[in-house]
Amino acid sequence: MTERTDTESRKLLGRLRDELAGDAPGQTRLDKITALIASSMGCEVCSIYLFRDQETLELCATEGLKAEAVHQTRMRLGEGLVGRVAQRRQVVNTANAPQASGFRFMPETGEEVYSSFLGIPVQRLGEALGVLVVQSKEAREFSADEIYALEVVAMVLAEMTELGAFIGEGAAMSARHSHPVMIKGTTGQEGVAEGHIWLHEPRVVVVNPIADDPHREMERLNAAVDELRIGVDKMLSLAGPDQEQRQVLEAYRMFANSKSWMRRMEEDIARGLSAEAAVEKEQSLARARVGQAADGYLRERLSDLDDLSNRLLRILTGQGQDTGAEMPPDPILVARNIGPGELLDYGRNLKGIVLEAGSVGSHAAIVARALAIPLVVHAKGITTEALNGDPVMVDGDQGIVHLRPDDNVVSAFRDKMAMQAEALERYASIRDKPAVTLCGAKIDLMMNAGLMADLPSLPSSGAEGVGLFRTELQFLIRNQMPQRSELSALYARVIDAAQGKPVVFRTLDIGSDKVLTYMKPNDEPNPAMGWRAIRVGLDKPGVLRMQLQALMRASSGRPLYVMFPFVAQYEEYTQARAEVDKALERERRLGHPLPSKIEVGAMLETPSLGFAPRQFFEEVDFISIGGNDLKQFFFAADRENERVRRRYDSLNVSFLSFLEQIVERCSASNTPVSFCGEDAGRPVEAICLAAIGLRRLSMRPASIGPVKSLLRRTNLQELRKVIADTRHRGAMSVRPAVMEWLKEQ
Repeated sequence: MTERTDTESRKLLGRLRDELAGDAPGQTRLDKITALIASSMGCEVCSIYLFRDQETLELCATEGLKAEAVHQTRMRLGEGLVGRVAQRRQVVNTANAPQASGFRFMPETGEEVYSSFLGIPVQRLGEALGVLVVQSKEAREFSADEIYALEVVAMVLAEMTELGAFIGEGAAMSARHSHPVMIKGTTGQEGVAEGHIWLHEPRVVVVNPIADDPHREMERLNAAVDELRIGVDKMLSLAGPDQEQRQVLEAYRMFANSKSWMRRMEEDIARGLSAEAAVEKEQSLARARVGQAADGYLRERLSDLDDLSNRLLRILTGQGQDTGAEMPPDPILVARNIGPGELLDYGRNLKGIVLEAGSVGSHAAIVARALAIPLVVHAKGITTEALNGDPVMVDGDQGIVHLRPDDNVVSAFRDKMAMQAEALERYASIRDKPAVTLCGAKIDLMMNAGLMADLPSLPSSGAEGVGLFRTELQFLIRNQMPQRSELSALYARVIDAAQGKPVVFRTLDIGSDKVLTYMKPNDEPNPAMGWRAIRVGLDKPGVLRMQLQALMRASSGRPLYVMFPFVAQYEEYTQARAEVDKALERERRLGHPLPSKIEVGAMLETPSLGFAPRQFFEEVDFISIGGNDLKQFFFAADRENERVRRRYDSLNVSFLSFLEQIVERCSASNTPVSFCGEDAGRPVEAICLAAIGLRRLSMRPASIGPVKSLLRRTNLQELRKVIADTRHRGAMSVRPAVMEWLKEQ
């Protein structure tokens, strides 16, 4: 077959639909489909391979190969031409298959040496489901029309696989969304949770992939696209002057008016697909390209197209966000990604959160930590695998999601939860006791916060105050700059809720992965080391002054503690401190009550500040070591990059020596110093930080109990000797020696 007309393609799909319309078993359906395709394509062989697990393909039906090979022939992802198609999700079309790179001869199938090979990925919304293959003895490459026809068939196969049309015996033909799945992601927020899936964006189900009347489908598509365009234009008209938001919507409008996008969907409809299936076919191809795009801008644009496709599908199917499903009483939220405002709308009702995208430093992660909700990010495939109401267990400690777990996993997971609950009871018994070590050292344990919702945790956690209040969350959850009066009222409520305990307010820490939609960011190749935090505050002094005035008015005659983030050199601190003095003078002139005292500190997150002049340490009122950023810059290892971030240990001798040097400089100038970050909340790391001289640690509320418990059972003098001996031996990390010492204790 050298050329195919649209009519012939529709005939093929029509015959496919007839085969699928009956109530034959799944295996019978697949067998008939392979025979039908082979006949229509004029080929000796047609085979369908489906995934039995994430790494293994299984021959599930064939016309032309040995029937005994079905469900017996398997190959690994990337193995042979079939495995190559599945791995790369790209068409392989060759006139000389035996000479093609990666070819594997499979004698168990009884195949002869077929020259021509065409492999088409069977995929849905970027998820690989299998491979459709045709082969012939005639040495020729298949035409563009033939490839296109089989891609349309593969699309239908993907939809019908999703709808359960090919259920049969064996793992490869088991019902989708029914078997247990374990997904390994990345810890965004520690903790464990058991519950049921609640999809943030319910999946659109295409139940009619094949259509009879292409003219009717064209009309439906055009009407839906017109509605989509009107909606995008309306969003643009309401966007206001914000250029960044307008740029995103302009990209939306560009895609919505794309002639090539429309042309491809119209061609799909002409071949026999319904309007919905045509949209989803293009969406699947776009998602596949997202995974292969190295360029960040291109990935963003492809994501825009993905979002538009979802909107178009909802218009065509009438399946809106509200599907009528009822949120379970123990919801585990699943989404590709989610903004901080949307997450706050759910509030503390959520038991856990699982994101397919996201990052450990994203807005969602910050809010999840503030709400103490277990979070797993980078959970690849969760949005396509999970269904509303599915049972799920989230292990935020390990970054693992157990979807539809079997009884053994449920039992082990519940044992872990019971042990944690038992530990929490033990920690509650020491809540009001001081963190005093066996050698008599008193360690102040503070909590991190960022929302009013955090403050009820202050008395119940046993924290002695708030060592870090992240003020940027109030900016991130809004679509415009908050007013000074709003911030002042909020800060006053925070100070009131602390009931006399100190609260250290960190000024606006934006940039890097925390971008305000209403403040145009610079196009930076490395935003983590770019225009962020205090650099933004000094370049935009109006925002900094407004925030300082709001804090002073909130204090209303009470003590005020202010800290500047990401200070890299002494000069930045002096400039920021000058803004505090200006704000104080202005408040004095206006006759407003001034803080009874004000202490101004700096967050040490760059190695450079550790080597600042002596005058800096004498002038600053206090220093907080920001461990998360400091560690990534010390080791030159991006904490968002899974390939490198786990290579470097917090108890590395070099890093501990640097921290100890900072402690000694602060001690020489009598400057209070604390450590704030994830490591402060890890008991083993915490006792080592205390052993090198840190006497104040700030962490999430849930970590205070475990850290206090271990500190009260530790002799820091003995531990300091273990660290010193390990360093003297030339070891790279003190962790093995410390763990051995703890076992002996």
